[in-house]
Amino acid sequence: MKLYPLLLLLGTSATLWARAQGATDLHFSGLPLQLSDADGTVVTEQGQTALRITFHKNAEWPHVLFKPANPLDWSGMEAISFTLRNPGKRPIAFGFRIDDSIEADGYNHSRTANGSIAPGQTQTFAVCFSPDPMSLGMRGLPPIPGMVTLGVSGGNPFSFGHIVQFQLFLHSPHQNETLLLSPFKTLPLQQEDLRGVVDAYGQYAKADWPGKVHSDADLMRQRREEEADLKAHPPLPDRDPYGGWAQGPKLEATGYFRTAKYDGKWMLVTPSGHLFFSLGIDVVQLNSPTFITGRESLFAALPDPNGPLGAFYGQSSAYMGPLAGKQGKTFDFYRANLYRKYGADYQAVWQQMALKRLPSWGFNTIGNWSDPVFYQNQQVPFVATGRVHGDFATVSSGSDYWGRMPDPFDPRFAAAADSDMKDLAARVRNSPWCVGYFVDNELSWANSGPNGDVGLAIGALKEEAANSPAKRAFLHQLQQKYGDIANFNAAWKTDVGSWQQLEAPYKASLPLTQEAHKDAETFVRAFADRYFQTVREALKRYDPNHLYLGCRFAWHSRAEVEEAAKYCDVISFNIYAPRVDASQWGYLADLNRPCIIGEFHFGALDRGMWHPGLVSTPNQEARAQMFIDYVHSVLDNPAFVGCHWFQYVDEPLTGRTWDGENYNIGFVAQTDRPYRHMVAAARHVGAELYTYRFGASRAASESGR
Repeated sequence: MKLYPLLLLLGTSATLWARAQGATDLHFSGLPLQLSDADGTVVTEQGQTALRITFHKNAEWPHVLFKPANPLDWSGMEAISFTLRNPGKRPIAFGFRIDDSIEADGYNHSRTANGSIAPGQTQTFAVCFSPDPMSLGMRGLPPIPGMVTLGVSGGNPFSFGHIVQFQLFLHSPHQNETLLLSPFKTLPLQQEDLRGVVDAYGQYAKADWPGKVHSDADLMRQRREEEADLKAHPPLPDRDPYGGWAQGPKLEATGYFRTAKYDGKWMLVTPSGHLFFSLGIDVVQLNSPTFITGRESLFAALPDPNGPLGAFYGQSSAYMGPLAGKQGKTFDFYRANLYRKYGADYQAVWQQMALKRLPSWGFNTIGNWSDPVFYQNQQVPFVATGRVHGDFATVSSGSDYWGRMPDPFDPRFAAAADSDMKDLAARVRNSPWCVGYFVDNELSWANSGPNGDVGLAIGALKEEAANSPAKRAFLHQLQQKYGDIANFNAAWKTDVGSWQQLEAPYKASLPLTQEAHKDAETFVRAFADRYFQTVREALKRYDPNHLYLGCRFAWHSRAEVEEAAKYCDVISFNIYAPRVDASQWGYLADLNRPCIIGEFHFGALDRGMWHPGLVSTPNQEARAQMFIDYVHSVLDNPAFVGCHWFQYVDEPLTGRTWDGENYNIGFVAQTDRPYRHMVAAARHVGAELYTYRFGASRAASESGR
């Protein structure tokens, strides 16, 4: 770790817009900055002082940390802004984290924002933190013009009146990456009036943009325009009925989707025996409610509950936000707009429209979380969405965003898996249109802290053995290896009086010794082995014909992925990044198992939305280009057999009920208007899926960039 005096936070304040009037530079005279796994040099370019930071390759969390001598009070501030320049030739994903305690772990006592910057781009970013959007039940509020506004996430408690440090970081870059940073400014809080900021169509009322709906007549006009567009862009002619490569090689037809390696690349194979790369869209469904309760003043024109749109009011509960664990009144603007656009039979029309759109846009798969009504369709292949749920024990990995990890050593887990897979398989097991099953999603396999790759082992030790089958399994493993407790103490550099003492909750000292880490990894492998074997056996018991597509890894270790490869027909990952880095994901070739991406997305704030999602872009044009580059990066990796965009429609402007997400991540807006740049990008990529994969159009594609 290198220390440098903080000399870069210079420059003049600027009035960016009404909310940012009075913006001031951050001046920390004599304050050191800390560079971890990075090098920094103060430079001057075009009269601007900046810190040129080179983040080291293969470091897990290279960062530059700013740590004031005394805590800062940002309670009266709306945001902190900074400018980045990416002089390189690759897009760079970055994070910005603020801590209110030295005990912060990236979630607790932290607020974290994620962004990305394209090659050669200079962009000003704003990390907004006051008022806390989640206090209003959403992830982002109206953005600051002229900046890419990044929403924040994190756990409570948190105080912006006690900021002890903040940092700019990268996650596991596989090449040295350079960014120029300058300058930081705090933007004072301007109490923007949020009353009536949502119009009758669920759109931002205080801005305008191309395609915004101002009347029902706009909806009808857009419908006519899209019908003409779909007629002009029928499904691709060189595809078999399932979207496979009809003009490509013919392999064995089994009547169901399967996997095969062709020309050194893993591929799916359609029931009719053609090569298939799964390009899909998730969450093709109607329901998109947002809370009204406690936020009534946000909405300028809610419909009469007794009128024709009254049917779109409802009740829901929340996982996060001010209504967490409670019920609240909701309204579904998306369904209301579909009713306005398609009439009383909007549900049937919407279904058929989705089945027309996807092939026209170049997609060939209905992805996870989609309406089960599509399980009966015979026009577009689909994946089935499964989950193991029940009253079984759980284990913390230290990163439990969606909840603690199921304990596969608990017999109740196997019983739950059997019951859930039996019910799900009964719905799709005879359908040739089903690609396979995703079972579970973004489970808490690991965390990013010290020894986070073995977080489940550390978490199991913290349990009471009497209540934790996983803890008992780990203790049995340790006793079998060490015999006498003294041998355990010597290896783990601890002082435990007996094996019985370890049955009580035990907090291991971190970082683990080399031998302790080896023991923990052995347990994590056994844990993953038991989980994947249990799910596979339950699934294949009731449906031996369809593919087991894994659990959609988000937080994971390589050991857990290697165990998944023993049981999954296809290993799945949710990869939110500007592109799939070849060096980072090249290890998948060693698994000799096909892989698929269950979720990716990018967003922008130039069409009235308030949060760009997990990967931000400056505008719709950049968003579309990043889509093309991302899919190309997946096609370039011989292990991947597909990637699915999350999701079909933008999330509600004021947040989905479950957790407040309000991201611009749809291929269609909440008014059901397709994003034309995204559609054009998907058509471009979809048309060349197979020729690009196998090199026929690679040179032409690259010359056209």
